[in-house]
Amino acid sequence: MNLQKFPDHNTLSQHAAEHIAEIINRKPDALLCVASGDTPIETYHRFVALVQAGKVDVSQCTFVGLDEWVGFGPEDVGSCSYYIYRDLFKPLNLRPEQMHIFDAKSADLAAECKRTDALIRSRGGLDLLLVGMGMNGHIALNEPGTPFNLGCHVVELAESTKTVGQKYFEQETELTQGITIGLRHLAEARDVVLMVSGEKKAPMLRQALTGPITEQVPASIVQTRPNARVWVDEAAGRLI
Repeated sequence: MNLQKFPDHNTLSQHAAEHIAEIINRKPDALLCVASGDTPIETYHRFVALVQAGKVDVSQCTFVGLDEWVGFGPEDVGSCSYYIYRDLFKPLNLRPEQMHIFDAKSADLAAECKRTDALIRSRGGLDLLLVGMGMNGHIALNEPGTPFNLGCHVVELAESTKTVGQKYFEQETELTQGITIGLRHLAEARDVVLMVSGEKKAPMLRQALTGPITEQVPASIVQTRPNARVWVDEAAGRLI
């Protein structure tokens, strides 16, 4: 695990955007799994700017959405995929075959999990897994207590996740389950970046990075990955 602190969110975002570009420049057909949420939005804006400036060619790579609220899709404001499409996929003008997201409205969510597992397996694992960390230490929607060895799966959302999730919606919305990439894929990914921003995340970040490695703190799994990159701004890293 390599920890690096940045003076502010913008500097962190620029560094992450340039890292994504480096991976694609090195492997043009890379398979990249990307998170939604507040933390990576500026990274995506800056990465899109790099593409538009001709610094990187995304015509051969494939992007995988990290997770989704069950019952929601790209057309629903507040869904995970809504923001991924708005901030990354659409500005990049990706072709349909370059975008892989969970169909969280499917009547067969288990098949959706198998479909994504199969894609990742067919490519020998993810070339990049870019994730954030929830207030309860979750990564993607792998809630506290989720086994580290799971692949894609459906999860019952923790109460704190349901509460925090409301900020993405224009009105109060019932959230009960999520569908998500599993932590096994993090353990097997060739490159892992955990981005954490903001003072409110500082106590949980300290617990995840310096406390015991436990499934009760999903983000603590990064301690098991010698090459995992943990990139934080000064506010998030103030306690470590």
